[in-house]
Amino acid sequence: MSDAPIAVPVLGHRWSLGMIALAALPLVLLAAFMALVFTTGSGFRPSTVPPVEVLTVQQVTLPRPGEMEVRVMNGGPSPVTIAQVAIDDAYWAFEADPGPLVPRLGSTTLRIPYPWVYSEPHEVMLVTESGLTFRGAVDVSLAQPKRDLPTALKFLLLGFYVGVVPVGLGMLWFPVVKRMGATSLSFVLSFTVGLLAFLLIDTLLEGLEAAERLPAGLHGVPLVLLGALLTMAAIEAISPSSSTARTPLRLAFLIALGIGLHNFGEGLAIGAAYTLGEVALGTFLVIGFTLHNVTEGLAVATPLVKGAPRPIHFVLLVLLAGAPAMLGTWVGVFAYSDLATAIFFAIGAGAIAQVVYAVTRYTVRLSAHAAQPAVSATSLVGFAAGVGVMYLTSLLVTA
Repeated sequence: MSDAPIAVPVLGHRWSLGMIALAALPLVLLAAFMALVFTTGSGFRPSTVPPVEVLTVQQVTLPRPGEMEVRVMNGGPSPVTIAQVAIDDAYWAFEADPGPLVPRLGSTTLRIPYPWVYSEPHEVMLVTESGLTFRGAVDVSLAQPKRDLPTALKFLLLGFYVGVVPVGLGMLWFPVVKRMGATSLSFVLSFTVGLLAFLLIDTLLEGLEAAERLPAGLHGVPLVLLGALLTMAAIEAISPSSSTARTPLRLAFLIALGIGLHNFGEGLAIGAAYTLGEVALGTFLVIGFTLHNVTEGLAVATPLVKGAPRPIHFVLLVLLAGAPAMLGTWVGVFAYSDLATAIFFAIGAGAIAQVVYAVTRYTVRLSAHAAQPAVSATSLVGFAAGVGVMYLTSLLVTA
């Protein structure tokens, strides 16, 4: 049999006027068909049944004493007009920005002069022109943080406590890991895969939880799942194609990137919880997140045992993995959005999934080099230990 190469015809890329017209023909016919449907009603008479109305109360905040703000989004197929607002079963006057008419997939902010009571719950009910009602609530009434520099610095410091500090503390295990033998290193690498797997599932569930709060018209769950897959594919596409080209330092930065995206989402959750009065931030919360995140520093440092990192590398890795929590906390307090939160958690989940794949492949390659099985009792125990540590420390986090 001949091994001669098969000739493949090369198609031209010249676009003539006829080709352009041929390519545009389906679009022109589609536009004409849609115009026909809209003008004729597709052959059906207009229904006397009122249109479906779907309003979602996205956020209820208390910007100052005596004032409440309700952010509402329309996820239904037609515009909705908000006619009345009731708080704790009493109707109140309100102002709407940009107005009480909420277009499809649009939003409006209702400002209500209401004498809310500190630390008490309040229920909000919106009544549309058709008489349908939609509800929201404030679980614990707390004034929204002021938009000034001291407040911003306070929350940036909180993000530093729960992000940068624990990752930096975890990196201090590097000299110990550096002196480990092949079996101990296999345990630590499997431990890293275990905690990253826990982070992956936790991040994905957080994203899905935010997606479920979105109006159905935004298709939040598919957005999160496809966003995670797209992020994973994008990171794989820009990564070195050869497995040997992914050096220990590159792998450490990839792990730090995935953890950093997770910590950004974590910061969003902390900031939003404080704004919505769902959590009392204090010493216990900071300690809980510190214990939960300290193992992330170990995960970042572990691949470096086969490299020759410089001090600047450790600084950059700590900032990449931990500093996003500072930004996330600030955004969660001052500019929280369920849509943005779902997207960021999706990106974080995709990045961590790619990290789990890369670390697993790196671990298998090291095992083969040391003539050890890729899956052993040591690696299984290490994986289970990583999952267990993340689970137990997550119980201390009450956000």
